[in-house]
Amino acid sequence: MAELLEPDEVRSALGTRPGWTGDPAAISRTVAFPSFPEAVAVVDRVAVVAEELDHHPDIDIRWRNLTFHCATHSAGGVTARDLDLAARIDEIVAAAGGRDAGTGA
Repeated sequence: MAELLEPDEVRSALGTRPGWTGDPAAISRTVAFPSFPEAVAVVDRVAVVAEELDHHPDIDIRWRNLTFHCATHSAGGVTARDLDLAARIDEIVAAAGGRDAGTGA
């Protein structure tokens, strides 16, 4: 089983992952895309990576906004697996031209 990260480790990791927020229970990021089809295409790409990693985020789709929630449920919170998945999600979002929702970034 994956080992839970300490609260300080989670805070430190979030400091290096722009757009991500959270605590030792879970981390999340909301991103916006120009259209609904583009948002859904990102979900499809994340699904492929999640299968490769055998680690799956919870994803909320609201029109063209996606919210990714990462936690290792079997461990009861955030582990290194969640940070790895967050990094891969960031790569996919950047390649698709996503931006953090509500920031204009």
